Amino acid sequence: MQKKELDYKVVNADGLILGRMASVIAKRLLKGEKIIIVNAEKAVISGKKKSKVQEAKEFLEVGYPGKGPMHYKRPDRILRRTVRGMLPYKQPKGKQAYKRLKVFIGVPDELKNMEMETIEEVHAKKLTCPYFTLGEFAKEIGWSGE
Repeated sequence: MQKKELDYKVVNADGLILGRMASVIAKRLLKGEKIIIVNAEKAVISGKKKSKVQEAKEFLEVGYPGKGPMHYKRPDRILRRTVRGMLPYKQPKGKQAYKRLKVFIGVPDELKNMEMETIEEVHAKKLTCPYFTLGEFAKEIGWSGE
């Protein structure tokens, strides 16, 4: 394990609600914490899958390739972009906070033996409405699923 990874906190996104998790992580990043999110494809989105996918496909048509806005289809990129939306990323403190975030699909080998935490107050167990995972959503909008 590298020395660089030791000062990072590892958060397991398995079963956590995407937007609520992103807001908690954005606050922690602004306070100066370094965070690695693993299992990004297992984060959940609340709502009906069909309507959310339709919304996303309409949004994917907006923009111009190479100019923007950039539309990601990989779960780790979608999660990272969600956190960015909750940071003042155009200001220096937001840029620095965003640089302290790393997101991975699954759990990389070098992080397997590190202690992982979860954010209990944003767990999907509390949801009573329909929900689906970020991995399912990404596959619906065009991710090949490495």
